[in-house]
Amino acid sequence: MQHFNSGGIVDIAYIDEGSGPAILLIHGFASTATINWVEPGWVDTLVKDGRRVVAFDNRGHGQSGKLYEPSAYDLSEMAEDARRLLDHLSIEVADAMGYSMGARIASQLAIKHPGRVRSLVLGGVGEMLFVGNRNFQEIADALDAPSIDDVSGDVPFAFRDFAERTGSDLRALSACVRGGAKGIDPSTLAALPMPVMVAVGSRDSTAGRIDVIPQLLPNAELLVIPNRDHMNAVGDRTYKEGVLAFLAKHSPVPAAGR
Repeated sequence: MQHFNSGGIVDIAYIDEGSGPAILLIHGFASTATINWVEPGWVDTLVKDGRRVVAFDNRGHGQSGKLYEPSAYDLSEMAEDARRLLDHLSIEVADAMGYSMGARIASQLAIKHPGRVRSLVLGGVGEMLFVGNRNFQEIADALDAPSIDDVSGDVPFAFRDFAERTGSDLRALSACVRGGAKGIDPSTLAALPMPVMVAVGSRDSTAGRIDVIPQLLPNAELLVIPNRDHMNAVGDRTYKEGVLAFLAKHSPVPAAGR
């Protein structure tokens, strides 16, 4: 991975592959660009579609720098890492796709810098996008526990287990979940000028209710990924095909780029 310094605050690791219209990929909590986007085949799929793919490890994750104050993980601050990466790569405008926490960061990027986002794909989110992470205290406590054996509750245990399996810095993730728990005002998302797609698995209990999306984001396209939950929806074929169709409509690749 390549690296750049984001605002003199934190080192950010990223990948930059392919050519054509740029798309920025933002991974979920306790994941990495590799786990969320490379291994499930997203990078290859988008590069083969004729696109320039940029994906990075969020602060506190993967090969990027680790910070330990919750305030460092405000979603607006994390969105600035994304904006600064676009600046670093001299990309004026890009499509953006985030998954779970990454969808919330991508939303903030679009709200704060609408001129930089050509289209927006929000994966793995339903009502959670607006109400925030209601389980943040339990998840943070699970990450702070001396051992996974001390963790109770299915959701906290699942996050601690995933964090350990990905070799994450537990202290940094604890600060991240505490600092980035707030929801996003649906009116600010509904007012966005760019096309928006929400893609979520039909069995995704982490994302929250799906049926609120048409009411809260009436202009967004909703893609329900059949028989998938929060974890296994990421690499699903229906998800990929839906996103490719959405991009073809709103961010077409010039014929010469294919």
